[in-house]
Amino acid sequence: MAGPDIRVQEAPFDLGAESAALSQGRTDIGGLASFVGLCRADDGLAALVLEHYPGMTERALEKIAAEAWARWPLTGCTVIHRVGRLVPGAPIVLVLTASAHRAAALEACAFLIDWLKTSAPFWKREEFADGRERWVEAKASDDAAAARWASGA
Repeated sequence: MAGPDIRVQEAPFDLGAESAALSQGRTDIGGLASFVGLCRADDGLAALVLEHYPGMTERALEKIAAEAWARWPLTGCTVIHRVGRLVPGAPIVLVLTASAHRAAALEACAFLIDWLKTSAPFWKREEFADGRERWVEAKASDDAAAARWASGA
């Protein structure tokens, strides 16, 4: 595989289909790691609206994926991030990493999701059943999770 497959889209994705597309017919993959982030229904949330700036967002995701590609011996990587209005239970983000060995696939997957949470340029607005709306602020816990990778952990 030439490098990471990065997509920003409104349409849902299928974990099984994406995993098969990444690994089908490949004999260089010994481990395939995946993470799927779902929209939660915290505090009466009715929907999460994700906005982005086309072009800029894809470039930022490509940069994050290229970092993972350089740090671990990956043989495949897919990152799909959805935008638009998502209801609770809807899939938001998919990270798939493949490597000859499981440790690299698992570590790269964790790295990618930690960095996507803090460095990907998405704007998130929560819509609640009672009509309230609010923009989602960055969380210190997400920053701490991403910071552990800066030291090469």
